[in-house]
Amino acid sequence: MSDYSIIAIGLLLPLAGTVLGSAFVFLLKDSIPAKLQKALLGFASGVMVAAAVWSLLIPAMEMSASSGRWSVLPAAVGFLLGIAFLLIIDEATPHLHLGNDKPEGPRSRLSRTAMLALAVTIHNLPEGMAVGVVFAGIDSGAAHLSLASALAVSIGIAIQNIPEGAIISLPMRAEGNSRWRSFLIGSLSGVVEPIGAVAVLLLASLLMPVLSYMLAFAAGAMLYVVVEELIPEASSGKHSNLSTIGFALGFVLMMVLDVVMG
Repeated sequence: MSDYSIIAIGLLLPLAGTVLGSAFVFLLKDSIPAKLQKALLGFASGVMVAAAVWSLLIPAMEMSASSGRWSVLPAAVGFLLGIAFLLIIDEATPHLHLGNDKPEGPRSRLSRTAMLALAVTIHNLPEGMAVGVVFAGIDSGAAHLSLASALAVSIGIAIQNIPEGAIISLPMRAEGNSRWRSFLIGSLSGVVEPIGAVAVLLLASLLMPVLSYMLAFAAGAMLYVVVEELIPEASSGKHSNLSTIGFALGFVLMMVLDVVMG
């Protein structure tokens, strides 16, 4: 299999995970059990935190190692820019988080279903950017990135997208949508990931001089989603210990994938 085929698979894997998870709407009841939801939210958080640290922030600092004590600067600046970018998107987009009745962002006449979908799209955007920037770095010959480690990022995100897809499609069904419509909305929420990844690849020649910043930017955007959305939902109410266990399992799985495949 050629490198380009592997890159194509890597770009599509996260979407495939979302589609597979969304298909759970055909297998489960109209709502996901509270204990299972807590565990899955924690698992998704653990995968994203590990991917941000092991696959993005550490390579960003390694790429600037020749700068000595200033090698951390690109990672620090890029990370803060990623946080700021998602904060602006979050404030500018009307959306509704799972389990909440009050929408966030500017006032809108959009339906609850549309605002739920927008919340997930905001969530998935940094994941697509992370995949794209890692593969863009490999395509440019960056020494601290490998095809195997990039594929590990895609696999890790795809794995956490499976429970995420279920967490999306089942509430859509509970909102009164048909199973097929819920499946379609859940699946489409993941389309932004390959779109974001391809957009980064198309801009690769322009981004290469600031690749270390871009890696950290993607890490910051991913961790914003974890802190702003996943962890609060996972730790609120009962059964928060299950989310902690899920976080540990997700973190270790992503760490192992990155080290073994990298």
